[in-house]
Amino acid sequence: MTNGNGTPPEAAQAPQLNVLAQYTKDLSFENPNAPGSLQQQSQPPQINIQINVTANNLSEQEFEVTLSVEGKAETAGKVMFSFELAYAGVFRIVNVPQENLHPLVMIECPRLLFPFAREIIATAVRDGGFPPLMLDPVDFVGLYRQNMERQMAAQSGQA
Repeated sequence: MTNGNGTPPEAAQAPQLNVLAQYTKDLSFENPNAPGSLQQQSQPPQINIQINVTANNLSEQEFEVTLSVEGKAETAGKVMFSFELAYAGVFRIVNVPQENLHPLVMIECPRLLFPFAREIIATAVRDGGFPPLMLDPVDFVGLYRQNMERQMAAQSGQA
């Protein structure tokens, strides 16, 4: 049986997540102490990475999701390099129950963006004169849970 256009009814209702576009919104790389920072260091640098995910509704079914990654490498109190990347994608999400929409946008969409952001960062660090920085995989489920707990604590603190 079909729904009139040759598509079985169950296929017409299948959840869909489509990537419509992905792009670099902002990229900054700084090597403030070059060429001194490019010399052999006596100890490995301390590297700090921060990751954040934001989302905006563009329409009822389209969302812009931005994966923001900031990092800094320091040794002996001096910055070797720092970077900021805002990498985004536009996603169309269809036939997903409302209660599943927020986790899908905040977990699966950044998970799809991450490999591309990782490559951009590795290339920028390499082009800055350092070995490429290969970010470890990110637990977006854990990040989502942390953010939800933080929001709940903030809401209960305001009440």
